Amino acid sequence: MAESQTSTETDWVSRFADDVIAESERRAPGKPVVVASGLSPSGPIHLGNLREVMTPHLVADEIRRRGYTVRHLISWDDYDRYRKVPEGIPGVDKATWTEHIGKPLTSVPAPPGSAYPNWAEHFKAAMTAALDELGVEYDGISQTEQYTAGTYREQILHAMKHRADIDAVLDRYRTKKDPAAAQGKGGKKPQQQKKVDEAELEAAEGSGAADEDDGSGNSAGYFPYKPYCGNCEKDLTVVTSYDDDTTELNYTCSACGFAETVRLSEFNRGKLVWKVDWPMRWAYEGVIFEPSGVDHSSPGSSFVVGGQIVREVFDGVQPIGPMYAFVGISGMAKMSSSKGGVPTPADALEIMEAPLLRWLYARRKPNQSFKIAFDQEIQRLYDEWDSLGRKVADGTVLPADAAAHSRAVRTAAGELPSTPHPLPYRTLASVADITAGAEDQTLRILSELDPENPLTSLDEARPRLDRAENWITTQVPAEARTIVRDEPDKELLGSLDDLGRESLRLLLEGLDTHWSLDGLTTLVYGVPKVLAGLEPDAKPTPELKAAQRSFFALLYRLLVSRDTGPRLPTLLLAVGADRVRRLLGA
Repeated sequence: MAESQTSTETDWVSRFADDVIAESERRAPGKPVVVASGLSPSGPIHLGNLREVMTPHLVADEIRRRGYTVRHLISWDDYDRYRKVPEGIPGVDKATWTEHIGKPLTSVPAPPGSAYPNWAEHFKAAMTAALDELGVEYDGISQTEQYTAGTYREQILHAMKHRADIDAVLDRYRTKKDPAAAQGKGGKKPQQQKKVDEAELEAAEGSGAADEDDGSGNSAGYFPYKPYCGNCEKDLTVVTSYDDDTTELNYTCSACGFAETVRLSEFNRGKLVWKVDWPMRWAYEGVIFEPSGVDHSSPGSSFVVGGQIVREVFDGVQPIGPMYAFVGISGMAKMSSSKGGVPTPADALEIMEAPLLRWLYARRKPNQSFKIAFDQEIQRLYDEWDSLGRKVADGTVLPADAAAHSRAVRTAAGELPSTPHPLPYRTLASVADITAGAEDQTLRILSELDPENPLTSLDEARPRLDRAENWITTQVPAEARTIVRDEPDKELLGSLDDLGRESLRLLLEGLDTHWSLDGLTTLVYGVPKVLAGLEPDAKPTPELKAAQRSFFALLYRLLVSRDTGPRLPTLLLAVGADRVRRLLGA
């Protein structure tokens, strides 16, 4: 309780928690606080979609920390129609799977080789595993199960009875255009926003919001309900008549020509159209807080329309919640084709620990976009994360940063797993690069990094070590990997002038007395200083920096046949003193 109170003025999570608690006590005093997310397993669920979950999760977790009971609902929109065949799914032939377009996601076969019974369950599984690793506590709701069990029967009949009222709400927007779409160069259109980064991902893509059919295409008037065909299972159906008294509904299928008469009071093979389905669920579940993507802010969007439908038709209240901004990525290498072309939370958790990924979502307000690094930037990100940890430990951290760190490393249920001996990520990556995963070599190098606090087992460096190794093997191109020379470069050694030979002599002379990460750092930066007649701790000048760059390039060429490479102190440790001496001509 004290923690949340101290961060209330600076931490966006605490401010939302204050609002949600107050709203919940006003609407439903004494009942659990309900927050919600929605995810459509129509393909790989990417890192943009994760913001749909992490925003309410962080708020729900803060409310739990204050002692309240919270339900975080995740609606799996697995009864949505299969809209298109995603690119890059192994074994999925586009022509074959196109035949399933229009069916519920749970009626589409899983990709070949999958252990899951259908398309939706296959893509749900990876997200479920990632949420477990991230410490997200939630109640999962399958919309297939809800609809086919008749759970929403009363709501469906109510919507059909009030179809004219719903149609009137929708009609207010059907002829209106989004002012943003008419903006000139002075404004940023949604399409322009997506061009900011070629890898940028729209946070709301793949959620139910993508299905904007409002049910107005029926020849006999407006009906907010779509049956799935009893013959081909597709939703390419048209309601031709409906009787409110008997609930008798007639429909025809434009895909296969099938026609059927059913009683909606007994029929469970269909769903409300999205713009009605979403507000219906707000009222049914009593949702207090649910964020939505920036695409929902436009007039006529499902969130704006839903706010009116939930109030005017379902006698409910629209949830409070922010519009959240885009999540982008930087530098994703050619991922495995199983990813479907977009990075998922599972991909991120392959190269970074769960607390770091949580921190990226916790430290930025929902309306602030940010990027998740798959390139060299991940090393700087980890440096920043480790620096924050040190500030937390010594009490110099700012309140908002302390709150974000706390939300990253623990939930109301307890601490997330962490690395016992967290060595710098960039160092671990360099070692993994050089050793190609050889554990005996890796342990030798890591144990020599800090002689006063040596690593005694690789398990002490895990899971961070595993994440760094995964980053090297999946994100660093083969041509950029480090390969240490087997034999000395005699031609280069023979071409050195006196200054070059003296620089190598000074380095080799100091190896034994400087054999640690800090010691070798002092040594490699100090050699050019000594050659210039300066003390080893002299402050660098532009001329000295140029001399250091020249010396470093020489060492890289002699050790790895390139002008650059991993940090030299780490490289020297990895190569080993005897091999360094041999390659440098000793």
